[in-house]
Amino acid sequence: MRRAVVFLLLLSAGCTAPEPPRRPAPPVSSVTPSAPVTPQWTGTWAAAVQGDGRAFDDHTLRQIVHTSIGGHAARLHLTNEFGTRPLTIGSAGLGAHRAVTFGGRPSVTIPVGGSAVSDEVPFVVPADADVAVTLYLPAATGPSTRHPVASRRNWVAAGEQVFATRLTGARAERSWYFLSGLDVRGGAGAVVAFGASITDGLGSPFGGDRRWPDLLSDRLRASGREIGVLNTGLSGNRLTADEHGERAPARFARDVLRRAGVRWVIISDDALNDLGAADPPPAGRLIAGLRELITRAHAAGVRVICSTLTPYEGAGYWTSGGEAGRAAVNTFLRSPGSGCDAVLDQDEALRDPARPARFLRRYDSGDHLHPSAAGLQAIADAVDLRWFAP
Repeated sequence: MRRAVVFLLLLSAGCTAPEPPRRPAPPVSSVTPSAPVTPQWTGTWAAAVQGDGRAFDDHTLRQIVHTSIGGHAARLHLTNEFGTRPLTIGSAGLGAHRAVTFGGRPSVTIPVGGSAVSDEVPFVVPADADVAVTLYLPAATGPSTRHPVASRRNWVAAGEQVFATRLTGARAERSWYFLSGLDVRGGAGAVVAFGASITDGLGSPFGGDRRWPDLLSDRLRASGREIGVLNTGLSGNRLTADEHGERAPARFARDVLRRAGVRWVIISDDALNDLGAADPPPAGRLIAGLRELITRAHAAGVRVICSTLTPYEGAGYWTSGGEAGRAAVNTFLRSPGSGCDAVLDQDEALRDPARPARFLRRYDSGDHLHPSAAGLQAIADAVDLRWFAP
């Protein structure tokens, strides 16, 4: 059973990492002790972003993210990837009262198309915890950069309220704005779940952190593996066209290869949206696009877990031609020549044996395209944890 930790006040308590046990003095005085090894940065939470017309001016955003692994320090990733003017962050905080700085300063201006990484913030970050990230936007932002489907409540309020325990006059938001990642010191690497709405958790219980990557994180943690799970699913995204954000190959470096500590990627469901397009590309083009992602991941030293495409007969955009394309893509992904290091067979995990083009009824959310809560669990359970070897 998941045990969510509400992580708003813990950060302000000034928690620090326990001191390591003392080593005995070296027997020879001329031996110089080695310097302590600083744990690497590993992503504990991430979000893929796209452009949005919403703008802010003299507003405070309080946004909640859920960690997958813990560590002894943290840093934030902020983004103005799709902005049309420089974005100024007047101040930022973690938890209730922990200030975040950028190059030693409380504020930072991010250029159009740019990003910013905060300084290291020292405190112990628990795994499986809710972390409040608060940003003050003192000037007009212009169009926002956001992740639309946060599947939880965030908050926006007028004026500067970064260190307020409770925001005055706040209203709810259901997206993450200008925030793309949280890293921690520690962990044994990260796996990125890269896909579209099935990965993004569209239809999963609101506020429950029950997307299939969340459920995979539960399994990894229960097995004793300290592996960050980063969800860069983007609902509506495609492999071969810019729709609901940049096409998968255009965002692959930003959302996978540049993530802190990435060692594995699970390439999931973008191609399903291509098959449902008004003029779907041929299967050969989808296969070529997947080959490109696999090749780029391997060139960066990242192992690739390929996911077969799930059944979707009965969905609004299903066609017999799309079904033939799905079958061809899945045949490629299961083949020895695909280049995949492993295959997460979402198709096999969710299909109805009597009607393989459809979900098994208990795995269908009702729209015949997105899995139910039980279906999301079935995807997570189909992951072989032995793939995540040290």
